[in-house]
Amino acid sequence: MRAAVATGPNLPLALDNLDVPQPAAGEVLVKVTACGVCFSDLNLLRGHYPFARYPVVPGHEITGVVTAVGEGVTFPEVGTAVGAQFLYDSCGHCDYCVRGDQILCPRKRITGIVADGGYAEYALFKAGFVTPLPDGLDPVAAAPLMCAGLTSFNGLRQAGATAGSRVAVVGLGGVGTLAARYAVAMGARLAVVGRSRRGEDQAKALGAELFVATDESDPADALKGWDGGADVVLNAAPSTAAAAATLGGLAPDGTLLLLGYGNEPLTLPT
Repeated sequence: MRAAVATGPNLPLALDNLDVPQPAAGEVLVKVTACGVCFSDLNLLRGHYPFARYPVVPGHEITGVVTAVGEGVTFPEVGTAVGAQFLYDSCGHCDYCVRGDQILCPRKRITGIVADGGYAEYALFKAGFVTPLPDGLDPVAAAPLMCAGLTSFNGLRQAGATAGSRVAVVGLGGVGTLAARYAVAMGARLAVVGRSRRGEDQAKALGAELFVATDESDPADALKGWDGGADVVLNAAPSTAAAAATLGGLAPDGTLLLLGYGNEPLTLPT
């Protein structure tokens, strides 16, 4: 099979022909339909992950179809359309795994960094860590949902966003756009914070009732004037300062959620 392989830090991807892997017990073989490109793939190539395993096939925003299953796998069956994501597997028995927070498992493995991912025609995954895709869902459009989609939806869920919540999204990149769409689908009220008016039309098209341009006004003041403040501020911008600037715009008992941040330390206004 054809595959793009990361052979080491600060080296370009190498196109290679690899053997099609065969599923062991508890595994499924997936013929890859699509694999999104995440910025963390670039971080892998730049050598930012000291735990990375080279050579490795990158890619963790994966959709495809199960073509073979290993011993003991009863689901998903051959022919099932599935998605695979950043979390390749976990130990299954630590406190985090038992309570359903496998991403916090100290022995987790990451797809495309320590286990081969989706930059290939076929990929092996643990049967319990792939997700069946609904009928009618475009597998190409669905691939980024396995990373940016999970990140934004789970962030909103963990922050307690519900119908009627006032949710402010900072930054309309991939994660921010999906967060805005999820918030509206949940029945939440939406505000968007951007650096300039350039993104206002996009925000309004997504359903935002308020757009805040930080080059014109203080985001905390603007959000505080939004019926008392945001219940959730979801920072999707790659800037810690952008998140900190919104703190004063939270409603009482509100939540500031950082899904994006920069290299600078988090300093909150007092």
